[in-house]
Amino acid sequence: MARSDPNAWTPGELRLTWVAGERLAVSNLPPRRSLTWLAGQGVTHVVNCRAMVQTWVTRDLVAERAVFGRSRVAHAPMWDLGRPQSPRLWRSAVRFAVLALDDPDAAVLVHCQQGRRRSILVTYAVLRMRGHSAEAASRLIADSRAEAQLVPAYLTSVERWLARTVTS
Repeated sequence: MARSDPNAWTPGELRLTWVAGERLAVSNLPPRRSLTWLAGQGVTHVVNCRAMVQTWVTRDLVAERAVFGRSRVAHAPMWDLGRPQSPRLWRSAVRFAVLALDDPDAAVLVHCQQGRRRSILVTYAVLRMRGHSAEAASRLIADSRAEAQLVPAYLTSVERWLARTVTS
């Protein structure tokens, strides 16, 4: 397609990675024009990890809900600060993804702005909730997505939440 085509997009604009052995993908912010293509690739559910203001400005959350359906898109509204992230911002999105993946026909895309940090926090939490050890989840992510940054404060946030979740 010609770049003047408003529906055109190039694969380089979307850096999509499937986590090995999982029906779980990570990407940067998908270009709006790529959403129907993602659905055609088997993505059935989306977790958007961008801050509320970011989604208001670009309207990406609205576009995702229009393509996939409101009930198939979750929001984990976080800023990428590199400090511990409160579970209240992301726990419902993690549970949403875990429940979606209970369906063998479902596949979940988790994205943030660059697909490096906030989306990795949620992906790590989903893998941990699905029974992977901390080491195995970290390794799966690192082996599957070269640009992933496993931010220590984010991993600690997940592990503390899991410890409280399991004991409560």
